[in-house]
Amino acid sequence: MPNPRRALTLLFLFVFVDVLGFSLILPLLPYYAATFGATAEVVGLLLGVNALAQFLSAPILGRLSDRYGRKPLLLLSLAGTVAGFLMLGLARSLTMLFASRTVDGLLGGNISLAQAYISDVTEGKERTKGFGLLGAAFGLGFIFGPALGGALAGSGTYALPALVAAGLSFLNLLGVLVWLPESLPRAERERRAREPRAAFSLRALWEALSLPCVGPLLQTQLFFSLAFTTFETVFSLFAREQLQLDAPTTSFVLTYVGVLVVLVQGVGIRLLARRFKDKELVFGGSALLALSLLAWAFTPSLPVLLAVLAPLALAAGVLRVAINTALTRSVWPEEVGGTLGLSAALGSVTRVIAPTTGGFLLGRVGPPAPGVLGALLMLWLVYYTWRRVLFVPALACPAPRGTG
Repeated sequence: MPNPRRALTLLFLFVFVDVLGFSLILPLLPYYAATFGATAEVVGLLLGVNALAQFLSAPILGRLSDRYGRKPLLLLSLAGTVAGFLMLGLARSLTMLFASRTVDGLLGGNISLAQAYISDVTEGKERTKGFGLLGAAFGLGFIFGPALGGALAGSGTYALPALVAAGLSFLNLLGVLVWLPESLPRAERERRAREPRAAFSLRALWEALSLPCVGPLLQTQLFFSLAFTTFETVFSLFAREQLQLDAPTTSFVLTYVGVLVVLVQGVGIRLLARRFKDKELVFGGSALLALSLLAWAFTPSLPVLLAVLAPLALAAGVLRVAINTALTRSVWPEEVGGTLGLSAALGSVTRVIAPTTGGFLLGRVGPPAPGVLGALLMLWLVYYTWRRVLFVPALACPAPRGTG
């Protein structure tokens, strides 16, 4: 069995470098695709195809890792990431761009495999600490990645950031190969392979959505994810079309957003949680995000954009934490993992729908349209959480810890 402390340190570095490579290229994709004549609608499809491929493949990679071990699947996943970024950097057509994002999505289950590894080597509070470290690595990667991508894009080529991302992923692959031991002994892998396991099904999701306490929270997660993922995925397109920002400037703005999100999740949420209950934070965060998305839709200049992004990041950070916390307090302890899995599945679905819809609206209606759609979704959520979440009786929630 690997040493937990050493394994957590290695996984922190692994996830940081992985997210660094991903966030380095993500803000530049619309600009890169535009060099091949891509419209806003096509860029939306380019972003959506990666999410669709990952949604389909991630459960399969997870099951294979149970049977064959975490390390072999991590190596396979990283090899796919390297291949995807190389194809991106060497692309000479839109078809090649789509192929690169599909390959990366089909084999890019790096983060979920890292989470599974942590579950293997930790228990109790150490596991919580491990997932917290992953969150910190994720946040730091999204701070430094866009800044590095913006600096590299300043050289005049979008291929260079993709090739640098491929190099970072290759270093990650070598690090896992040399330093990270397998976390599942052979006997444990064989035992798990013999156990019957229930697969994710639409029926299970529908039943969870129908529960009196968990259902409204999962529906809240769905609408929030649709609204915020639309903002995330079309932000670079919006910056280019509405404000005429170049790629380096857009990347540095996203670095600013990353800093805000880390501050919210590292400091702000703890201060708010001392004063408000989880469901009050869900309601208040929904209202603030609705106003912020509407303001973003009609932002006239870069200084106004920077001002609008502060409350937007606050609202999104609060909602992400508060919804999941409320979910864990609304089910029996042994159902927490499955419920959070359903929540993650809803998030994955929105990462397929949101960029496609957002790109279509931006291209056919105009740059403000995705923000207006997000604001309308959140306004509906304000009404919905007022009626179905904020005042749900404690008796409707079975968990002994209460409803929050």
